Amino acid sequence: MTNTKNNETVLVLGATGKTGSRVAQRLTDLGIAVRKASRPVFDWNDRSTWTTAVTGVSAAYVTYYPDLAFPAAAEAIRDFSKLAVEHGVSRLVLLSGRGEEEAVVSEQGVRDSGAEWTVVRASWFAQNFSEHFLLEPVLAGEIVLPAGQVTEPFIDVEDIVDVVVTALTTDGHHGEVYELTGPRLLGFADAAAEIGKAAGRDVRYVPVSAAEFAAGAAEQGVPEEEIEGLTDLFTRVLDGRNESLTGDVEKVLGRPARDFSDYATKAAATGVWNR
Repeated sequence: MTNTKNNETVLVLGATGKTGSRVAQRLTDLGIAVRKASRPVFDWNDRSTWTTAVTGVSAAYVTYYPDLAFPAAAEAIRDFSKLAVEHGVSRLVLLSGRGEEEAVVSEQGVRDSGAEWTVVRASWFAQNFSEHFLLEPVLAGEIVLPAGQVTEPFIDVEDIVDVVVTALTTDGHHGEVYELTGPRLLGFADAAAEIGKAAGRDVRYVPVSAAEFAAGAAEQGVPEEEIEGLTDLFTRVLDGRNESLTGDVEKVLGRPARDFSDYATKAAATGVWNR
């Protein structure tokens, strides 16, 4: 049962992204009005776009591009959260990264905003292999990352979305920091093998150095400033710090987190890995 009133509107930032698009759809399915905001209508680098986004909404799902750990994020999140509250937003749910010290600094802006707040820290998205920068490597048969033999508790985006929508629409989540993980730890070689099995194709993981990863990203046309930030982020976060599981998905939703094999089976059934 939702506590969000039918005449209230929820702002969804990054509404074309992996989590934002799903959050917007889930809220719509619940009969809740949604204001979708993404570039160029909303741009973190253009503050003139912020006021229109927050005017007339009661709650907001906040995601920052490219990542909360990037240098400009903390100030932007702080100022946006303050502006949102000044315009009547009473509830903020922030998507953050698990194991990112800089992201914790950015989270403080939401905590200090005066709104009801919830922080959702997510580990590595399973959908990165089917909807983001690792799709092409999967199709090419080689997932190249500076991750060594580290294991990750890959989280299904659908679980993140279910937690976010629950925090946006029901009471009892103010002041909570949820760390979301899948139900088991897998190495990237394990993930590649499960994807390959589900898709019926050869997929392998190739560990590389940070420098090799950066060079490969540059060849693919990734902007230099993004390469530097992502390489630094991957190098630090993929160091084993997230090699542990939490029960926060079940705590919020009353059911276990989805397993990576279930994700791989469903993704394969869409044909995304058949090209």
